[in-house]
Order: sequence, then structure tokens, then C-alpha cells
Amino acid sequence: MSAACGCEHEPVTRVDEESEEAERPWWRDRGIMVPVFSGAAFLTGLVLEWSNLDVPALVLFWIGLLLGASTFTPGAIRKLFKGKLGIGLLMTISAVGAVILGYVEEAAALAFLYSIAEALEDKAMDRARGGLRALLKLVPETATIRRDGVSVEIGAKDLAVGQIMLVRPGERIATDGIVRSGRSSLDTSAITGESIPVEVEPGDAVSAGAINTAGALEVETTAAGTDNSLTTIVELVEQAQTEKGERARLADRIARPLVPGVLVLAALVALIGSLFGDPELWITRALVVLVAASPCALAISVPLTVVAAIGAASKFGVIIKSGAVFERFGTVRHVAVDKTGTLTRNEPAVTAVLTADGVTEVQALAWAAALEQHSTHPLAAAITAAAPGVPAAAGVTEQAGHGVDGTVDGVGITVGSPRWLDPGRLGDRVAGLEEQGMTVVIVHRDGSPVAAIGVRDELRPEVPEVVRTLAAQGIGMTMLTGDNARTARALAAQAGIGDVRAELRPADKSTAIGELSQAGSVAMIGDGINDAPALAAADIGIAMGATGSDAAIESADVAFTGHDLRLIPRAFDHARRGRRIINQNIVLSLLIIIALLPLALFGVLGLAAVVLVHEVAEVIVILNGLRAARTRTPRLES
Repeated sequence: MSAACGCEHEPVTRVDEESEEAERPWWRDRGIMVPVFSGAAFLTGLVLEWSNLDVPALVLFWIGLLLGASTFTPGAIRKLFKGKLGIGLLMTISAVGAVILGYVEEAAALAFLYSIAEALEDKAMDRARGGLRALLKLVPETATIRRDGVSVEIGAKDLAVGQIMLVRPGERIATDGIVRSGRSSLDTSAITGESIPVEVEPGDAVSAGAINTAGALEVETTAAGTDNSLTTIVELVEQAQTEKGERARLADRIARPLVPGVLVLAALVALIGSLFGDPELWITRALVVLVAASPCALAISVPLTVVAAIGAASKFGVIIKSGAVFERFGTVRHVAVDKTGTLTRNEPAVTAVLTADGVTEVQALAWAAALEQHSTHPLAAAITAAAPGVPAAAGVTEQAGHGVDGTVDGVGITVGSPRWLDPGRLGDRVAGLEEQGMTVVIVHRDGSPVAAIGVRDELRPEVPEVVRTLAAQGIGMTMLTGDNARTARALAAQAGIGDVRAELRPADKSTAIGELSQAGSVAMIGDGINDAPALAAADIGIAMGATGSDAAIESADVAFTGHDLRLIPRAFDHARRGRRIINQNIVLSLLIIIALLPLALFGVLGLAAVVLVHEVAEVIVILNGLRAARTRTPRLES
């Protein structure tokens, strides 16, 4: 709750310190049981009053009043001494005034309903933080490391960079690292949302929280046990849960002048009414006005909805850094997306092999791989991986920017760019491969062109359906890339993206975002350092993979823990739904105040009725806000 409400909560503490309290059964939770006992005493008092047992009823009303008031009055008084006027103070003054006027029953009702509303909000906040607690549980308490050739078990928090960690089948990885020995498959579904296990081998990076499902692994740690990719995610969520969005600040701005305004209004009602009428009647109405104009429902509804929605998003792999970001997220109508590593796999692969007469694809790949295995060019790994067998090569020399030549089985082989090596009769077909967005490598044997190998960073398989789904949601898409225009257009055509801007430098991407923003709110999706300026310039910057480029993560507002682009339409759908709930709660909260004020001022509703309507409405906006904690998967367009 906001400060304006006079009942705000302390900043969110480390979640591992909250877990025990959050998991405590409700019947052992004082925050729940005190309001419950307050309500039990109040309701029992009503029954006794209806049975004409007035004295026992009055005792129970007092018990209910004191129990309920104990949950908010001490905090309200502490804040008053700090110069803060809040809703808790309004409720305290109203309760005291009601008692002075002899309305102990109404005061008990006010204290009970207000305390139960507060308790419900606390439980709602705990529920919204459930996804974060689940993330923390992914980190094992202990880890096994190799020390002087002996396996030693230590606390996971004591892990340091450079240690060799032994991860047995069925165990979770305690911190980030690189596989040094062993092969296995990892279940990363709890972290990234990706259901297919990831195969790992020596040299592969692994993340904290992943489950080793097969063989034993030795992993060299690249992050400390207390500072890894999982703790980074947790810190982002904690930051999001303590930060309010623009609409939450709007609620504060409405509530902040409203609290002293209501106090002044109540004083004027009591003073002017007493001068021209019955003082008791008008002082009573002043108390009713105090309760009727309390903006607590407004102050509760928006932050609660935002926190619930952010917590829910973290459960399916979307980390939103703040409430303000979440609210802007729901307004996005256009998405700019980087190509390499976002729309594509960032893993170049051989996709076509053209050969001259008398040469097979296997031979062409073998000759090229024999030379490329000595090269550091990014395409070399793709060709070497595609070759079924790699013969030995001699006299290999590399000419930077051109290619590689050498001898294979006593025959001269040269591999290089079509700009360096003549494709010969394969020229027309090579041009066709390039039109499809491939980078082509020509293979010469004894000075004659015998093959052309097309290599391309392939589109992620889910991209076309994601583009169609976003279009169905009314969200346009633009591709921004530093790659050449021909490759960019070819991949964009496969993806179904009509607006392509290629050969862009990082600054050019930022400029493009500025141009797109003129037509409405724009999100930028990227994963590399070169995307950082555009991510920062966009209304919403989205980083693919929360363990990716630090520059991208720091510049972004939202981070996806995995690389499945189907998270994009799901995240937008979730944000829009949350925004609708926020709007509903704002309207409902304001209508409550607008409707109750004149009814209270002119005596249509008494204190008991106003208390009941106001607090029931508060419970309604809390329950409505909790709907944002539910997630759904939008129907993908086929």
C-alpha cells in the first residue's frame, strides 16, 4: 500500500528471509488471525445483541475493536509523529470519534473490515512473490567441488570463481560455469520455460538452477555462488516488486492531497453543521465523511495489481524490472527486433551445396573442411561440422578476408569468397543462393571451380507464427540489423516481416527507434552489446536471454530468461490484461469515493453502512487485482 494510505509496507526484504513466514499456515499467521479474531468477536457481539444480551455484546465489540485497531493504529501514530497523514490515521480518528459518540459497534465494524482488508493485501503480496521464491529454491544448498583431487561438499553460497564443481545426475547446478568434462542433457524448463532438454559437452556454458538429467559433469565455475545468473534474475524481480509504476504514482498523487483534504472537509462539516444544527448529528456526519472519502482502495488496487502481474510474469520466464515498465508494456503497438541471435539461432550452418559434374556433395564438403579446420573464420566451424569426414591437409595458408588454400591428397584445394574465387559455371546458381540470404564459399580444385557451399544463420522455427500472432494482436514488427540488405530481406520474407532496415550501426538502430516512436509506443528486442543503445532508446527494451550480454541486460527494461520467441506475444498479452485490470481498479476506486462522499455528507448512509460499503469494495479491488497473478498462453496463429 502507498504512503498516502498510511499503511504502506516496509521495503521488500530478501526473499530467502521471507520464505519461512510466507509458507507458514494461515492459522499460525498473526497477520491473519488477529483480524479473524476481531471479526469473530464482532459477529458474536452482534448475535448477543440480537439476543438482548447487551453487556456481553458490548464487551465483545470492544474486544473486536481493540484487536482490529491494533493492526493499523500503532503504525498510523508513528507516521503522524513523522509528519505523514495516512488512511490509517483517518480510520483511527473515525474509530475514536465513533466511540466517543457511543457507536462502539460501528467502530468495531470499521476496525475489523479495515484490518481484514489489510491482511488480504499482505497475503496477496505474498502470493505475488511466489514465483520469486520458486526461483530461489532452484539453487541447491550445497555443492560438491574437487579440491586436491578429493570431492568436498561446501555450501553453495561459498562457491568462488574458478573452482571445479562436480554435478551428478539428478542434481541442480549451483552456479554458472563451463563444462570441463562429461556429456549430459540439462533440464532448464524451470529457468527458461523451454521444455526440451539442452545437450551439453566440454566447452558449453551452463546456468545455475539447471537440472543435470544424465551423465556426471565437471563444471568450472564462472560466477560466485551468491552472484550468478539466477541471483541476477531474483534481484531484477525484487527491484520490480519494490518499484511502482506510473499509475501507482498517479494513485499516490490522488491520495496524498485527498487525505488532508478529507480531514479539512470533515472539520468544516462538523464546525459549520454545529453552528446551524445539532452538533452531535453533524460531528457524526463528519466522521462518516472521513471514512467515506478514504482512498485506501485506490492506493491498494494499482500497486497490488502490478506486483501480482510482475510476479506471474517471472513464472513463465519474463523478468520485468519495474511497475512503470509493466504499465508501458501494455501500451506497445510496434516491435523492432534485431536479426542475429534474436530472430536467428546465431549458429551459422551449411544449408546448400552446389557441385560441378563428377563431384559429390560429400567430396566437396570434405575438401573444404580439410582446409577450414585450420581457419578461425566464423563460417569455418559450420563447414567443418557439416562434413561427414575431414581428411588431412598440408601446406595450409590463410589469406585474411579471402580464403584458405592447401593440399589434400596431393591435389591443390582453395576455398574462399566468390569475390576472390571465380564460381565459373556455378555463377548463376551462386547468385541464387545469395538472394536467399546465404553466404557462399567457393571450392576450387586444381584451379577449377568444383563446388559452392551456402552457409546461413537460420531463422528460429517459431518466428513466422510469432510474427502472425503479434499481427493478430495489432502489433507491427520491424527488423533492424547490421547485416547486408540482401540477407536481411531474404530472412524477413521467410519470417513474414515487411519492414526491414539493414546495414545499421548501433547508433543507426537507436535513430530508427526514434523514428518508429513517433507513431506510438515501441519495444526493441535484442541480445547483444550492439543492441544496447536501441534498447535504451525504446519505450520498452527487451533483452533476449537474461544470461546474455551484460550491456543488453542493463539497457533493457524486460529480460526473457530463455530464447523462445513465443514468449513475446505471451508477454504482451499478459501486460495488456494487467493494464485492463489496473484501469478497472482505478475507475472502481474513484467511483467508490465519488458515490460515498455525497451520501455520507447528506446523511443518506450512516457510519456502519459507509464502513461496510467502503471496506467490501476494498476487498473487491484486491480480489480483482489478484487476477493479474494468473497467466494464460495466447492462441498462436498458424
